Amino acid sequence: MSVTQNKVEEALERLALPDGGTLISRDMIRALTLQDEPGESGLAKVSFVIEAPSPAIAQHMEPLRRAAEAAVLALEGVGSASVALTAHGPAPAPAGGAAPSLKIGGHPKPQSGPIKPKGVARILAVASGKGGVGKSTVSANLAVALSRQGRRVGVLDADIYGPSQPRMMGISAAPRSPDGTVIEPLRAHGVTMMSIGLMVPEDKAVVWRGPMLMGALQQMLGQVNWGELDVLIVDLPPGTGDVQLTLCTKSELSGAIVVSTPQDVALIDARKALDMFKTLKTPVLGLIENMSFFTCPDCGGEHHIFGHGGVAAEAQALGLPLLGALPIDLETRLAGDAGTPVALGEGAAAQAYAQIAKGLVAGGMA
Repeated sequence: MSVTQNKVEEALERLALPDGGTLISRDMIRALTLQDEPGESGLAKVSFVIEAPSPAIAQHMEPLRRAAEAAVLALEGVGSASVALTAHGPAPAPAGGAAPSLKIGGHPKPQSGPIKPKGVARILAVASGKGGVGKSTVSANLAVALSRQGRRVGVLDADIYGPSQPRMMGISAAPRSPDGTVIEPLRAHGVTMMSIGLMVPEDKAVVWRGPMLMGALQQMLGQVNWGELDVLIVDLPPGTGDVQLTLCTKSELSGAIVVSTPQDVALIDARKALDMFKTLKTPVLGLIENMSFFTCPDCGGEHHIFGHGGVAAEAQALGLPLLGALPIDLETRLAGDAGTPVALGEGAAAQAYAQIAKGLVAGGMA
């Protein structure tokens, strides 16, 4: 396969749009993929989607779709091309008054100021520098623990590429949108929840560029009917990318909690997350050490599988509170997979989450 994605984009760059610009400069190409044709031909099959700004404009873009397909087919090394045409934004409502379908994603709309959903008192981000440290588990259980403290709590699953809150909260139904604009969230275990994972099949990948991520976050903050909440917990993706930047700069974020495991490789990335919040002038409310220790069910001995005290030392060095240390145990994993967060119970893990929740409430942070 000699053709490359750059060569395909160069070919599409030569197709001018009637109102100026090109398919590339106007960011209208989605899901561009190159695959080897069957057999040993050495040729590639190129597939992509052209996303028009609106359904009305898409109706006039069929000649451009055919031209794009022909331009790609003319490239050396291309055996076949499949080009689909779609549109950004809801289609007009059908006759009979049925509500238009809801579309999540697309480029963000201009804002007059930072977003703060109506009725939401505080927005609290739960972040981590790297994946696999249990940030989503902490988000779900902290939400449940705060709800058990009498707080009105919502969870926004902002991990667009890897949403896990639907499974952890035991929700599989799709949210409704009576008018195609306002999204009605779902509730479980006393918590209001919204996730992109409720909008797509569980095994379906979300293949979006940065602007689509930012647009989706903007929609889930501003178009969801969150109701009256004391705190909205935002479960961020790992790292320091587009979603974090958008949340910190485009919303009234009250503060952030950083989750890490004790070992050095996790703390290295946790420091990057902390530095990001410092750069973006977002207050860090404290750190949580997850998978801090394991209590042997047979002998009762405590084992520090991932090291000991690393997050506590980091918090002390930065002058930040250590909000809590959470155990690693089988119950937490089983409860998360079953959609019944461990914080609903009465065991050691539930008690640890309850202590963190009490501390946040007492400190006026939730």
